[in-house]
Amino acid sequence: MKKHIASGLAVLSLVVAASASAQTYPAKPIRWIVPYAAGGGSDFLARTVGQTLAMQVAQPVLVDNKPGGNTALAASETARAPADGYTILSADNGTLVFNPALYKSLSYSPTKDLTPVTLMGKFPMILVVGTNSGFATAKDFIAKAKANPGGINYASPGAGSPHHLAMELLKVEAGLFMVHVPYRGAAPALADVVGGQLPAMMVDLAAGAGFIKGNKVRALAVANPTRLPQLPDVPTFAELGYKNVEAAALVGVVVPSATPPEVVNTLNRQIVAAINEPAVRTRMVDFGVEPVGNTPAQYAALLKNETTRWHKLIRDLKITLD
Repeated sequence: MKKHIASGLAVLSLVVAASASAQTYPAKPIRWIVPYAAGGGSDFLARTVGQTLAMQVAQPVLVDNKPGGNTALAASETARAPADGYTILSADNGTLVFNPALYKSLSYSPTKDLTPVTLMGKFPMILVVGTNSGFATAKDFIAKAKANPGGINYASPGAGSPHHLAMELLKVEAGLFMVHVPYRGAAPALADVVGGQLPAMMVDLAAGAGFIKGNKVRALAVANPTRLPQLPDVPTFAELGYKNVEAAALVGVVVPSATPPEVVNTLNRQIVAAINEPAVRTRMVDFGVEPVGNTPAQYAALLKNETTRWHKLIRDLKITLD
């Protein structure tokens, strides 16, 4: 009986401690890890949302860029951090969906080591070609690629990136055979598409807007359920008959898995409130991001569905990065 009472008191003390922690959270600076170098889409989101979050909670939010290992370095560091809500990670679908299928062994488990907080935003993929590539429309591009198997190479910001897998999805849905040429980032890949070294790539609007607006590349189709407000004249792949070609970089926030649910929910409310600030939403849309800000459960369900969808494609195509 004494053992049961002691055990019950121990559990009660943990519940009380977690509740007290949530009520006082945050009581010190929050470290926001970004798995990419400064200047990219994930970095933009962390700094834009983090600045407003800091004002709302009256605590500094310190962005810490930790690139490397196809985001695995930052994910592993977050997984090992104290589970108290003071270390958070910007995680994309590379971190949480693609990596477990692309690598035989990882230094972290997305499902066991990390807990979803909220999806901040989506970066829909856009098929672009060089203005001197000879391709005027997406139908034209697909027809010529189909008629010339292996004769068209395409660029990506890196193997295993959402951009790479979006093109692989198009290849499967349209019955194409094209050769992948990975780069180290969107900028050098776009530069070679502009220069004519490669004819095409999938790019997100955040990285490609300047090139599209400057008529350096031509946007042919968007891998989104609806047309993008920034590109109202560019059709969706669904309009062209490829309804399954939907792909986006999904950037959200995760924390170590043992973080108390009360703290996760508090953090969720704070980040969603920051995303919903009109000035923040305007900045996100102007940058090429579709703002979201959902619940932990909604984000977890999305990740589960994305994992099912993309792991099948990766397995079927035997894509590996080991």
